[in-house]
Parts: sequence; C-alpha cells; structure tokens
Amino acid sequence: MAQLSSKELSAIEDQLSAEKLLVSKFKAYAQTCQDPQLKAKCEQLAAKHQSHYDRLYSCLN
Repeated sequence: MAQLSSKELSAIEDQLSAEKLLVSKFKAYAQTCQDPQLKAKCEQLAAKHQSHYDRLYSCLN
C-alpha cells in the first residue's frame, strides 16, 4: 500500500472522530428511547457507524 500524505491522514483522523461521535450519540439515543422501533433504529445506526469506524481504522494498519 502506498504511503498516505499528511493531508490524507488528517482527513482520515477527522472522519474517524466523526464516526466515533456518531456511534456515541446513537448509543445514547437508543438508551433514552421508549419506542422499541426507534430504539432499534438508533442501535442499527450505531452499528453502521461502528462498522464505518472499524473499516477506516483498518486502513491505517
């Protein structure tokens, strides 16, 4: 794999932070939801963003 530039690494770092924040938010929303369908959707979105985070992170290894 080719070396990433500092600009590319910075962009990946920013995106990792954004994905991590979304995971945290959706998990918190799921904990406060009373509606089971809305809770399930929040959990699904948290898992989706966790997957995004994991895939981005794997690009750095």
